[in-house]
Amino acid sequence: MASEINKKLEKIIEENNGILKLKPAWVARDFLPPGKRLGLKEEEYNVGKRGSICERWLASVTKADNAVGPEDEGLSYIDTGSDFKITLKSAVGTVPELILGSEYSKTHKGLNRLVKIYDFDARIPFHIHQMEKDARLVGCNSKDEAYYFLDDAPLGPHPETFFGVHPYITEQKKYDILLPYLKEWKDDMILRHSRAYLNVPGEGFFLPSGILHAPGTALTLELQEDSDVFAMLQALNAGKIISKDLLFKDVRKQDREKYGEKIILDQIDWQACGDPYFYEKHHLESILIDKNGQGDAREYWIYYNTKKFSGKKLIIEPGKSFTSVENGVFNIFIWKGRANFDGFDIEAGKFGCDELLITHDRAIKPLTIKNTGSSEIILFKFFGPDINTDIPYINF
Repeated sequence: MASEINKKLEKIIEENNGILKLKPAWVARDFLPPGKRLGLKEEEYNVGKRGSICERWLASVTKADNAVGPEDEGLSYIDTGSDFKITLKSAVGTVPELILGSEYSKTHKGLNRLVKIYDFDARIPFHIHQMEKDARLVGCNSKDEAYYFLDDAPLGPHPETFFGVHPYITEQKKYDILLPYLKEWKDDMILRHSRAYLNVPGEGFFLPSGILHAPGTALTLELQEDSDVFAMLQALNAGKIISKDLLFKDVRKQDREKYGEKIILDQIDWQACGDPYFYEKHHLESILIDKNGQGDAREYWIYYNTKKFSGKKLIIEPGKSFTSVENGVFNIFIWKGRANFDGFDIEAGKFGCDELLITHDRAIKPLTIKNTGSSEIILFKFFGPDINTDIPYINF
């Protein structure tokens, strides 16, 4: 059976010249209302006990860690053009050398990154993603992440994100100032101890694990480590009290019983949270990659400052083309316009035709992206760890 699947995958990759079409993967959340900017029909957002569709995951090999939902929630499926059904996760696990490349697959056991669009009509509750030392205790990865606020989309009612805590809390080591909010679990007043930053379309932030944050309502394209660990520290959100189980979701039972709410405070990176230059060290602006460019096409770094993942934005004017050569496997998502991507017709907003995965052997050779529409295209590229070595770093 395994060899039969191998042969099918080899044939699909060969027939498609190393490029895989992907179907959209939708993820529901039950603790926030949807922003309804993902392009679904009105009646498709509500999914009963699961909550509402609030996220779309792109080229995902990560299962959503929801209490209620299908076994394959969050996982992307390859469009095989037949009845053969397989997830990208299974494909990567079955023929890693064909997707990741023979050398890369020896040192990396998967794509090791997760791309998502999240779309909420209320601010996400104040939370952290556990650092590696704590995530490892529950068998998970850490979750460094980065945001890009999408252009040409409504910003929602709260387009500002809270990050960290006021510097004096760290300077004076007043970490227990947050403890009463966790014990009482009754309101959202914990946010009074944080600072908010505007969500500016076309910009973003890089956020290592362990930093407190409450993301705003801008439609956000997020690139992160492939993990879904978190601890929610804000009880009241969007008019309702969320389950306190979300505070301890990724905490060992014995640690919860021994330390109670205080265990969460020990998982926070206090120095980073209270850094008075937090904005300067974490704010991401688009960085033009080649000032000479390729005529009427421009490419920018939008995710950088880490070796764990990276990402680019490509803009091509109508009727123009861009030749792409990359260092390894990547996936793309077209946000605006339509194009021919090395023989594949892609179009923004057309599900099943707006995301692709480019295998290693195809990615490292020149491929042509041609704008076939009447307006500029905006296309994003996403890379996993150690693929790009020329990533910019914030110098502050």
